[in-house]
Amino acid sequence: MDLIDALIESEALKIAPVGELFFYTSGTVGPYYINTECLFGGPGPTKELLDFIDAEADNPFFALNLQERVRARIDEDTRYRAVIDELTAAILDAEEDGPSTWISGGARRDWFFSLAVADSLDRPHLYLFKDGRAADVDSEGNLRFVDDLTDATSVHIADLVTEASSYDRAWIPALRERGGEMVFSANVVDRAQGGMDVLKKAGVPATALLRVDGDLFSALSRKGLIDNEQLQTLTAYFKDPQSAMGEFLSQHPDFIQQSLNSDDERTVARARQLVEQDPYDLGLKL
Repeated sequence: MDLIDALIESEALKIAPVGELFFYTSGTVGPYYINTECLFGGPGPTKELLDFIDAEADNPFFALNLQERVRARIDEDTRYRAVIDELTAAILDAEEDGPSTWISGGARRDWFFSLAVADSLDRPHLYLFKDGRAADVDSEGNLRFVDDLTDATSVHIADLVTEASSYDRAWIPALRERGGEMVFSANVVDRAQGGMDVLKKAGVPATALLRVDGDLFSALSRKGLIDNEQLQTLTAYFKDPQSAMGEFLSQHPDFIQQSLNSDDERTVARARQLVEQDPYDLGLKL
């Protein structure tokens, strides 16, 4: 499987057109957008599963129904199945001390991949929640919250590692505070923003199927998926996001004004946020 093609075809990775940028929720801008969970069949099926999780998380049969949806996607989507196969192979290659007790995944997007990997490895799945709770599934398929993980080990699956804040704040403590240990982390994508170093410092070996860096951008160029101007913007952003985006906005003054005049309310709101916060110190004013 070519993961780059899979990311593009599923719209999990989007590259901004020439002369444009994406607005991020932080109030900054950037030349690419990545939603790794879209490998779950594309934006439509991904939104359906997220909506299901949000609506049904308190349903007694939530875990059972979620597992069924993931298995159905595995059966019908060769691209998604190939991603799961690669994660599974990476785990088996890394394990030296025998299989882990658990395969864990954090709410919500990790579950798009962790449940399928647990199935593939025939290991029980541990649901981790942002509030620190951990749960497995009882014999009837219901979530059962777990307080004691003494001597248990887990391989954690994540859709994306950026700065590893969720690992540091929630996933690793959820295991260690119960007497367990995260012995490995397998991520679909590493955004190359320090997350792997955080995991190393926490004592968790980690890998990712793909890293967002200069090698990725060069591969996109070789495939004819981006032109030279886009390649230059992506490369500059990777080396120094602050400087690169400040320079881009200075060289493309119409971008902000066009965004403020957009018919899309979300784009207008994000553009206003950018101007008001002025994160690149350009002296922007409404």
